[in-house]
Amino acid sequence: MYTRHRLMAITASALLLAGTAASTSAAATSPAPSTSLVVNARIAGHCTFDRIVIDVKGKLPPTTVTRVKELRYDSSGKKVPLAGKHFLEIKLSPAAAHNNAGTNVYKGPRLIKLHLPKLKGFALTGDFEGVVTFGAAFNSKPTYTTKQLHRPERFVLDIAHHNTCRSSH
Repeated sequence: MYTRHRLMAITASALLLAGTAASTSAAATSPAPSTSLVVNARIAGHCTFDRIVIDVKGKLPPTTVTRVKELRYDSSGKKVPLAGKHFLEIKLSPAAAHNNAGTNVYKGPRLIKLHLPKLKGFALTGDFEGVVTFGAAFNSKPTYTTKQLHRPERFVLDIAHHNTCRSSH
């Protein structure tokens, strides 16, 4: 009787382990959802606004823009060296600025001082745990609008300022 119970326990354990291994290998072979890749950021000044465009390969992920007291690098917590009195943090998630092999795919500016009417600095502040983060620095409180554009996928942040273009009178 003891041998029969022991044999049944061993058989049950073997079946349990085989089922776990089968489900693990099935999960490993099933395709992972594709991660949106942040590949570039562009900055430009226009007559009545400064513009930040963030280019994405794949589906444009949810993006948030938040006013923050200071900019910090996501992974280290160190302060981002951009001068300014007002800051915006731009977060794209889920997203990455590197591919599955860990190779960087982001080709835009990492830390840049700017002399636009409103926008004074821009930085890539994080590519960490499925979140890509940027920071923007201003000397005065920014008024902004956002939009998503498609084909190609991109997120646009327009920061309003007074008209800097001359009249053609």
